[in-house]
Amino acid sequence: MSVKIRLQRVGTKKRPFYRVVAIDSREKRSGEVIDQLGRYQPIVNGVQFEVDEEKVIKWLGKGAQPTHTVLTLLKKKGIWQKYKGLK
Repeated sequence: MSVKIRLQRVGTKKRPFYRVVAIDSREKRSGEVIDQLGRYQPIVNGVQFEVDEEKVIKWLGKGAQPTHTVLTLLKKKGIWQKYKGLK
């Protein structure tokens, strides 16, 4: 089973809201989630990206692959650099 860390859309039309989730790569966009790691709100002023840093690093350590968008968000937050520093 290959695990991805990706965004899962749960917002309404023209008001996107995403959950950051660990999910089997073969699941659909709204498929069964293994673990919820945080959230991303692209149209909100203030804090847009919140994640549980410990959970993300744990899943990355288990071999989960982040999507390109999630990887960019993790780099902006500094979590990717912390994970690379632990290796």
